[in-house]
Amino acid sequence: MAGKKQKKEKPKFINRDLSWLSFNERVLQEAEDKRVPLNDRIRFLGIFSNNQDELFRVRVAVLRRMMRLQRGDLKQVDMNPSKVLNQIQKKVLVLKNRFDNAYLQILEELKKHKIYILNEKEISTQQGEIIKNYFNQHVRQWLFPIMIDESKKMPLLNDKSIYLAIRMVKKDKPLATRYSLIEVPDGDLPRFFVLPDDKEKKFVMLLDDIIRYNLDSIYYIFNYDSIEAYTIKITRDAELDISTDLSQSLLEIIQKSVKRRNKGETTRFIYDAQMPEEMLQFFARKMKLQRQDPIIPGARYHNFKDFMKFPDLGRDVLTYPELVPHHHPLLNTYSSITSVLRKRDVLLHFPYQSFDHIIDLLREAAINPNVTTIKMTLYRVARHSSVVMSLINAARNGKQVTVVMELQARFDEENNIFWANRLQEEGVRVLFGSNNLKVHSKLCLINHHHEGKDVQYAIVGTGNFNENTAKVYTDLFLLTAKPEVTKEVKKIFDIFENKFELGKYKHLLVAPINLRSRLKLLINREIKFAKEKKKAAIFLKVNNLVDKEIIKKLYEASMAGVQIKLIVRGACSIVPGVEGLSDNIEAISVLDRFLEHPRVFAFHNNGKEEVFIGSADIMERNLDHRIEVMVQVLDKDIRKMIKDILTIQWGDNEKARLLGHGHLNDYVKVLPGEKQVRSQMALYDYFEKSRLASALEKKEGNK
Repeated sequence: MAGKKQKKEKPKFINRDLSWLSFNERVLQEAEDKRVPLNDRIRFLGIFSNNQDELFRVRVAVLRRMMRLQRGDLKQVDMNPSKVLNQIQKKVLVLKNRFDNAYLQILEELKKHKIYILNEKEISTQQGEIIKNYFNQHVRQWLFPIMIDESKKMPLLNDKSIYLAIRMVKKDKPLATRYSLIEVPDGDLPRFFVLPDDKEKKFVMLLDDIIRYNLDSIYYIFNYDSIEAYTIKITRDAELDISTDLSQSLLEIIQKSVKRRNKGETTRFIYDAQMPEEMLQFFARKMKLQRQDPIIPGARYHNFKDFMKFPDLGRDVLTYPELVPHHHPLLNTYSSITSVLRKRDVLLHFPYQSFDHIIDLLREAAINPNVTTIKMTLYRVARHSSVVMSLINAARNGKQVTVVMELQARFDEENNIFWANRLQEEGVRVLFGSNNLKVHSKLCLINHHHEGKDVQYAIVGTGNFNENTAKVYTDLFLLTAKPEVTKEVKKIFDIFENKFELGKYKHLLVAPINLRSRLKLLINREIKFAKEKKKAAIFLKVNNLVDKEIIKKLYEASMAGVQIKLIVRGACSIVPGVEGLSDNIEAISVLDRFLEHPRVFAFHNNGKEEVFIGSADIMERNLDHRIEVMVQVLDKDIRKMIKDILTIQWGDNEKARLLGHGHLNDYVKVLPGEKQVRSQMALYDYFEKSRLASALEKKEGNK
């Protein structure tokens, strides 16, 4: 699987940002893959576009800041920032061309299903009347054209929006050309308008083109021969500048920083490549863009992130069939979850199993008169959050509820500020992390006075307490009442509340306290076994693996003979399959209809396997600059289940890609006589069989 062996060379690291672009290339592969239903291919175009926006808003912004400071922080970029930016620019342009081709291919495929995305020049007279009526009733009120000329200052453009750059021309007076800008409404109106069917044909029109079709009615006071519109989009530096003003609360600091984000430096300017050169030069001059700025020619449409919400046109063949989450075989609607947890641990795997079990546990705790306290960390929550409402309900029922809300969850700051204020209004004690350490851990602790003593229940997860993302992200949540774990989880909340003693941990790996050091010790233990000619193996599943110190340690383990398997969703800086360096390292990435999100560390430990799950990726920021928690899985049945999950994923030969040197993003091939395995569907079936087997066991037991 690691691919062709390479000649021995010095330890090598793939640049984090270039590796992340390779991950986004895998997203684009899903949009190109004809095995994927068309609506889902369109959705992947939206995900790709959204990811590219984030790349420029965050990573490119950081590199540009570093370049201005004239220093290359090798820990972060491994090379001079200007060189990285140059390579990013080249890769982005290559992917853009593939993106445009994928979109055109999808349009042709849609036509085979009698679905047509029309522009303003392709509609019939009858459709034109419908478009005009829709425009006048719903769109016109949201449009506020801005006239642009040499004497006026260019308005500050919103980087979440797209704009139509307008050119108005008189044939006999070329010097009378005028320019204008229209912001395409974002959020107030859907990006797509579905026209009435014509027999079996379905028609869709983008909001941009609806506005183009009605330009004459917008600029009716001018007597121009032609009015043209070309889409432009700006991307800004989205990194928050956090002040150290001790007179302000962290809440106030974040609120002000989010507002300043709207004025961040330009990190990318995209324009319709059909725009006339003199018009491009005019807007570039007005926006004070420099030659070295990333000015990228694009296609007709931008903000493809909106394509994640492409309308459902009622054709089942265009989308994946719905997968209804299974209920956990030990948990049902009419029995107490805490009574189950007092007997044994439970592992939930979303979205294969239902997130409702988490809501049910919180609801049970909220109304149980013997529950005294509920504590939870929140990083990203749903806009309409049942989790938060469950906590509010618990407070209303007299429970002492404490929430550690991370205000610096990038691009979710405003949503978290809203919920923090709402929780405080309802009597919940809300704590905030510090400027220096984001609270990224996924923890919940419930205290229950049961039969004369306090029993605590803990949840330790790999993902957020978010019922929306639990439908599309794969994540693991461990629910346990084991005192060995719950006592240590309580210590974490004690840190949040008191900020004094850090405590010692045996069953938790906690960043930045002991996670890095324990991880190195666990790898060293496998190295020791390998040197003693015993079986030694490490299996890591993470979102990102870029920390150079840990990568060097994995190289050392490989050279000692430790067999290392890696499943890495995103950025992967390690280079597998290099002779004499990483011969024993194999790495794949799985990308399918769900976004892989669990973090799992598994060590063979001479047959006494140790498994940890939790919130930490193998990145410097996670190991040293965030509060992360990985929990040791003590239940042997759950350890086996996690091993089964990893084995199924490792066997994927439909949606797995190689991360080996020279084989980056090649699909894993089905070998002769080998069964085809699409791991996400295989895992759905795995949990279905588990549920059915449990139901049968109960039935037999009741006879």
